Amino acid sequence: MKADRGQIERAMAAASDAVRLYLLYGPDEAASRELAGQIGRPLGPDAERIDLTGAMLAADPARLADEAASISLFGGRRHIRVEPAGDEIVPAVEALLQANAAGNPVAIVAGALRKDAKLLKLALPHPATLVLASYVSEGANAGRLAVQIGREHGLQMRPDVAQRIADSVSADRALIARECEKYALYLDAAPDRPRELDQDAVDALGADAEEGDISLLVNAVLGGRSDAAEAELATLAAAGTDAIPILRGMQRRLHLLADLRVGMDSGNSVEAVMGAAGKAIFWKEQKVVSQQLARWRPAAIATAIERLRQAEQAFKRGGGLGMVGIAEELLAIGRAASRMRQG
Repeated sequence: MKADRGQIERAMAAASDAVRLYLLYGPDEAASRELAGQIGRPLGPDAERIDLTGAMLAADPARLADEAASISLFGGRRHIRVEPAGDEIVPAVEALLQANAAGNPVAIVAGALRKDAKLLKLALPHPATLVLASYVSEGANAGRLAVQIGREHGLQMRPDVAQRIADSVSADRALIARECEKYALYLDAAPDRPRELDQDAVDALGADAEEGDISLLVNAVLGGRSDAAEAELATLAAAGTDAIPILRGMQRRLHLLADLRVGMDSGNSVEAVMGAAGKAIFWKEQKVVSQQLARWRPAAIATAIERLRQAEQAFKRGGGLGMVGIAEELLAIGRAASRMRQG
């Protein structure tokens, strides 16, 4: 049945046998993934996590119910995580919900499902399921989310500070939590010893402090300058920069180019499109963005955006695509850019 985040967190904390399945879907996959990570906490440190994919369950629909009913090799509890998943797992979920016993909870991270998805139609009315759709917070809501997460880490912050943190990580809930963990460590903050987080601390440690360095990489890749891109990747790796801000920086620029390209495809010149964008483009970046706009065509932009989206999903799933794989993907995009002609 449909639930809010609080209901799901309470059910997970209670490890209730009444809930067999948590279906977490929606465009904010980071929030779904972070919530799914809570399912094993009340089961103790010896609980076993079983990771399955939609493809695995499509090939063997009985496996989900079998895993949910079995005990671990060491006699303890287990919890099952399914990701990615969609309508291909409907037979497996049907078997789970129809089984005489389950015992081990299942969390499914399904991404952006359609309203008429068979998986949703199956899970929503069933009393042994809890279903939540997660959406990316925007504007003031993202700032309030940062305040809430900060409070959980012992941080007190003004609305402008909270909004800056949310904006710096594109309102990604998991990344906001990571930023707050970093600030709490820096300020020695905890729920029982709250500390004020101000702009000075954000200046020193914030994710947006890396933005300038990341923009150098973005410009090198999209400008087709492979040597410069390799150098910037090495610099960011030495500084310990996380892959997600790098991927998000690349995606933001490509989405900007896609939006600007709409104006060009309507018959406007690069100069006219850039002029109409106004303050949406930082003045120091206007020259390089116009060069990229002249180089990149809509089909190539769409392909690059999709490749980066897939790379981010693979990185979050921990499927072996680490920073080395991310770097290879970015350099491949850079090599493609070097073959493009401006005009």
